[in-house]
Amino acid sequence: MISAASIDQVFETSRVEEVIGDFVQLKKAGSNYKGLSPFSDERSPSFMVSPVKQIWKDFSTGKGGNVVAFLMEHEHFTYPEAIKYLARKYSIEIEETEQTNAQKEAANERESLYLVSDFANTYFQKILHKTDQGKSIGLSYFKERGFTPETIKTFDLGYSLNEWQAFTDEALKQGYQLEFLEKTGLSIVKGEKRFDRFKGRVMFPIKSMSGRILGFGGRILIADKKAAKYLNSPESDIYHKSKVLYGIYNAKQSIAKEDNCYLVEGYTDVIQFHQTGITNVVSSSGTALTSEQIRLINRLTKNITVLFDGDAAGMRASLRGIDLILEQGMNVKVCTFPQGEDPDSFAKQNSLETLEVYLKENAKDFIQFKASVLYEDSKNDPIKKANTIRDIVNSISKIPDTIKKEIYIQECARIMDISEEVLFTTLAQIDQKEQPVDPKKNTKGAKSFQVIKPEQPPEKVDVQYLLERKIIEILLLYGDKVEDFEDLVLKETDKGDLELEPVIQQARVFEKVYLDLQDDEMQFSNSQFKTLYYTIIERLNQDAVFELKNFINTVDANTANEITTILMEDERYTLDDWHRMDIFPKEKTHSIAQLVSETILNLRCFLIDQKVLEFQQKTLENRSEINRDILEEVKDYSGLKMLLSRKLSRVL
Repeated sequence: MISAASIDQVFETSRVEEVIGDFVQLKKAGSNYKGLSPFSDERSPSFMVSPVKQIWKDFSTGKGGNVVAFLMEHEHFTYPEAIKYLARKYSIEIEETEQTNAQKEAANERESLYLVSDFANTYFQKILHKTDQGKSIGLSYFKERGFTPETIKTFDLGYSLNEWQAFTDEALKQGYQLEFLEKTGLSIVKGEKRFDRFKGRVMFPIKSMSGRILGFGGRILIADKKAAKYLNSPESDIYHKSKVLYGIYNAKQSIAKEDNCYLVEGYTDVIQFHQTGITNVVSSSGTALTSEQIRLINRLTKNITVLFDGDAAGMRASLRGIDLILEQGMNVKVCTFPQGEDPDSFAKQNSLETLEVYLKENAKDFIQFKASVLYEDSKNDPIKKANTIRDIVNSISKIPDTIKKEIYIQECARIMDISEEVLFTTLAQIDQKEQPVDPKKNTKGAKSFQVIKPEQPPEKVDVQYLLERKIIEILLLYGDKVEDFEDLVLKETDKGDLELEPVIQQARVFEKVYLDLQDDEMQFSNSQFKTLYYTIIERLNQDAVFELKNFINTVDANTANEITTILMEDERYTLDDWHRMDIFPKEKTHSIAQLVSETILNLRCFLIDQKVLEFQQKTLENRSEINRDILEEVKDYSGLKMLLSRKLSRVL
């Protein structure tokens, strides 16, 4: 268990914009930050972070909450794990009791897989540095690659003993279950026998964006034709190779800072670049690039530079990955290294300055690169040249931005010496083929019979819901503020008419709201709002200082999500960049007292309307017996409504 004092310190120190900024590229939007949703596939930002309120809201999925809620949603952390992650990030020492073997066994399956993987990572590092075999074989290999002790530590590199079940036996001895050793792929079980999957290999732990160990890559160091040179962990509940990029944990901050990501093929390419000084680099770990991996980068930057070695055949095979990047609306550049060189060897042999200059001078736009690679083989063959041009136009068709498409068509026409009209026609043909066929359309030109569905009536606005929600928002934002309120006292004139007389009274906002609702016997119709209302009132009444951040941290996840939705809804328009189009939404100019009074008055008017409707319904149901008392009630309520409406008009 983590102590309450440690949890409070973590919440007090953590900054939601800093933590989320490690996973999502955030841009300033007024007093808030916005970015692409990390929970859905989108191209327009719908994700917002409020540094002032220390909350976040994803409008595309409806999720929201505090900093811990984000880590639990995004990284699938448990609550204690999220607290520990934040403690590590902000160098906070937390007080907790050590887990027993019984507690390890009681953890859920997914968490058990993480625990086993974390133990394996520590074990492989220990073997590398503390055993004779690890130092003479594993450590010697890393030193031959030119890796420094600091680099080896940064990437948690390790070694698995060249013994059949050394790791498995040690894990079982420490209380880890064989079931989870097998499910992570660390151990292979065949009947009564069990083996270490990564026997005799140097180990590269594969981490999530938050640094959790998901799986491993292992390289064999002995010549064995039957064994694969590189071996990865198999798919599991925590490791999906199509959704993971090697090095993303170490690279995420520099990718966002440099607004560019270098994409390489192997583990050592990433490590060597990082050691040289270029840290915004990741690898697809030898697998074909996937859409999920690209979207992972897309959260941090719109720019990718793909690095290839000098192998022409390998470059052609990798060109398919460029189309996937273009489909995600990203900007792609490609850089190749001299024949016989790869990113690892080139970075090892050159200084940071030389490497930076080379990348800058040799990184080509994708169309220039594709044309140079494919054109060489086809320049003297008209048929091959035509196919090359169609291939390039096909890549351009993947780009979602229309303006970019046109610019690339113009560039292709210049490079390939062909008219733009022909390329635009080809592009149109490709786009048409990719559009889904509408079965309702008659391909012969005649209109097929279609049933036109009647338009649905507009959805009725729930006025009471909106007003109750506004009251919750007022209490959360201004509940402990002291304001001068203009109260309305109902008095009878000398002529017997009713009128409202204003009286100025000073009160705290929550007291004013509570007393007004109580005086009019107004009840919340929404059960969640009702519970939240009394919870807030209780906290405001008890606490000397009400802090919204602390309050959100104490409620359950569903309530926190609802609070986030209420507080962020009014700021949603900032996602649309209206200012860029010279449209300036009107800022709120109401005083707090005016906002409170107006909201309460609106609720009163609405409830009066409901009461009048109720009386009218009774009258209709009993036409034979017109009740004069009911008519008098209706008259009185209608008069009160008129007075309140006048007051509202003056306030507005």
